[in-house]
Amino acid sequence: MCQSGGAQATLKILFLSPRQCWPARSGAKLREYHFARSLGERGELTYVYFADPGAAPLTRQELPFCHEIVAVPKKGAYTPLQMLQGAVGKWPLPILNYTNAAMDEAVARTLTAGSFDLIHADSIHMIRYARRAHKAGGGQVVYNWHNIESEAMSRFADTVHSAPKRWYARQTAAKLETLEREILPEALGHVVCSAREREQLLAWSPNARIHVAENGVDTAYFFGAGQAEAGLNLVFVGSMDYFPNVDAAVSFVGGVWPTLRHQIPGLTLTIVGAKPTPEVQALAQIDGVSVTGTVPDVRPYYGNALAAVVPLRTGGGTRLKILEAMAAGVPVISTPLGAEGLAVTPDADILMAAAEDSQAWIHQVGSLAENYALRQEIARRGRDLVESRYDWDRIGAGLAGACQAWLQP
Repeated sequence: MCQSGGAQATLKILFLSPRQCWPARSGAKLREYHFARSLGERGELTYVYFADPGAAPLTRQELPFCHEIVAVPKKGAYTPLQMLQGAVGKWPLPILNYTNAAMDEAVARTLTAGSFDLIHADSIHMIRYARRAHKAGGGQVVYNWHNIESEAMSRFADTVHSAPKRWYARQTAAKLETLEREILPEALGHVVCSAREREQLLAWSPNARIHVAENGVDTAYFFGAGQAEAGLNLVFVGSMDYFPNVDAAVSFVGGVWPTLRHQIPGLTLTIVGAKPTPEVQALAQIDGVSVTGTVPDVRPYYGNALAAVVPLRTGGGTRLKILEAMAAGVPVISTPLGAEGLAVTPDADILMAAAEDSQAWIHQVGSLAENYALRQEIARRGRDLVESRYDWDRIGAGLAGACQAWLQP
């Protein structure tokens, strides 16, 4: 990759992550993994990350595109002290949850071994380490935004019934927005999931450099997973310890599902995803609902699906679960929020239903169950969309090009 001055040299990248990107079994991990791969294949990448509890450190066998890999153990759940600090101090709880002396030490040791041209902070959760690394001469900072975190937290607050929890969530959202507004002019550049998010951030900071790198999918991996002769099974895929997915599963099964199943006898729902919370696990007691937990390969679950459902009511970013289903050749039924940020066309490559609108869900599911030609047409158009716009290799090349351009004098 070409550095400033036109000299050909290897770009040195410090990639700071709040999560372990492999195995890539969640939307955030998939986005991070493919970004790290794209940058690592074009430069010399040092990957410093918070490890999953109990996981063995990653090696170059899993991440062959990395020059060096540094794992840092992450502490457990929020402590009461952190929750108090999040209420009264500058730093909101999501940032405090990633405040860790071991990570400070790991970043400092990495910087003593040599300098970097670029510091990639994979979300605002790594803000404190990115700032310190930059101050120490560690390179220019680029932030990857999986969501506008303040927006996602504000949406979460809208779903909370407890007044104290709602107040705390709104306080957290306000503090996150303050930090987001600070880093927009402060960093070299920013990478967001959608044009909508880019416009929102530019409204806060008109001179910020912002590149849209939409979420993607490995189209070759998922090709052909869907079956032409699907049964009456719906599938909902996602990390089932992530609040927006938990909320979606619980609200869908508790609200829409009884009416939907009554109107379409024999209909089943399979909830597929790692780490299901107790609330999600309890849904398996409902007639027609099954909960898998972690699965080694999601493709077989798309294989017998009539449709993939995305009944999200909260959250941000763009939904890799929709892109995966489309790549597999499975029709998608989503809430408008669930498909936010994707270049989809309702009733062409995706079907839409409001989260609590039972009649809309009955209509959309019923139309797919009764009309084979419609099912095939929606699936074909979805597949065409992801192949033309959402392939990870194409997206990664755009990301690398943006970083290269930003580093030019």
